[in-house]
Amino acid sequence: MSVYLITGASGYLGSMLAEYLLGTERDSEVIALARGSASGFGKRGHDPQKTARAEPLAGRVRAFQADLCDGQFVDRFCAEVEKVDYIFHCASVTRSSEMAAHPAEVIQSIVNTTQNVLELARRYEINSMVYLSSMEIYGDIDCSDGHRVREEEAAAGRVELLNVRSCYPLGKRMAENICYSYFKEYGVPVKIARLAQTFGRGISPSDNRVFAQFARSIKNGTDIVLHTEGRSMGNYCAVDDAVEGLCTILKKGQSGEAYNVVNEENTMTIRQMAHLAAAQAADGRIGVRVDIPQDHCYGYAADTGLRLSGEKLRSLGWRPGKTLTDMYRELLADMV
Repeated sequence: MSVYLITGASGYLGSMLAEYLLGTERDSEVIALARGSASGFGKRGHDPQKTARAEPLAGRVRAFQADLCDGQFVDRFCAEVEKVDYIFHCASVTRSSEMAAHPAEVIQSIVNTTQNVLELARRYEINSMVYLSSMEIYGDIDCSDGHRVREEEAAAGRVELLNVRSCYPLGKRMAENICYSYFKEYGVPVKIARLAQTFGRGISPSDNRVFAQFARSIKNGTDIVLHTEGRSMGNYCAVDDAVEGLCTILKKGQSGEAYNVVNEENTMTIRQMAHLAAAQAADGRIGVRVDIPQDHCYGYAADTGLRLSGEKLRSLGWRPGKTLTDMYRELLADMV
């Protein structure tokens, strides 16, 4: 029996990965690890229908609650768990407001948790690990000529050092370097997934990212309100496509390499996505308007023209299939 460790298992991608693995890897066990309770990993907001769907899978799940920043975490975990074959390191802060309010804690969390998980990978001599990074590591990069940014161009983008919101992309950059260092020095078979914005079915009702705000406007029949001009380019991928992409990287990716996880057909500005959601997902029943607060209190990342290339991951045989309209319709059908 293969044993998969998923950190951040109570979060969106962590819980969806657990559900996918338990449904496809029949002879497997999932260790669901989270800072809070991981026992309800598949419930995503405790919707009774989702809970019922997750319950048959629970027999092959071991839930652990732990602080991955704790200096004693690695020793304690190794004392309790005999075997780990594969790791998905999903644990991370995702709220922009938290990044803006607590940048020191955010960057500390990203770096410390990643090093601790890599130390686990080294001790268990695992078969493969995937670190979930972000497209934000590319920073401000010029795509005005329409070209798609490949993984080797990561150093070309500018990230403002003296900006609290940069704690997230700079922390992710450092975490990627820690991954590469563990690969080169200790031979840890770690791969890096640079994720586009991922959503679809199973989003938590409390999620406050832009796509979730748009979906709630559709659900409530109210206009979509943009708190920026919406000029930033967005790169998106349906959650089911992303999960399959992560599993492809785990099994087929090259250690020490990074892979963009993106559906290139779902690249557009925030404003374009707002109008698409209003016109197609809401069937034209709502509109789009702009209301930018003076204090920029929402903590959104700086505008970027980033257009990701998914060619490297596609070369491993992965093919995304869902459009942004599909993603919104699944998200709306799953909202309570």
